[in-house]
Amino acid sequence: MTKIKNFINDESGIETIEYAIIAAIVAAVALLIYGAGWGGSVQNTLKNAAAKSTTATL
Repeated sequence: MTKIKNFINDESGIETIEYAIIAAIVAAVALLIYGAGWGGSVQNTLKNAAAKSTTATL
């Protein structure tokens, strides 16, 4: 019984699981964006923003 309690209370590795979940969510959102056909729109928006930022004057 103490082994089970120790296993439940052990929090080592929990951060790794959290990072894996975050990475999975980011990958899922990326797949939704590009799978739904929004990829071209997002790419054009980023290209326009990059062009404006490189030509901006201070």
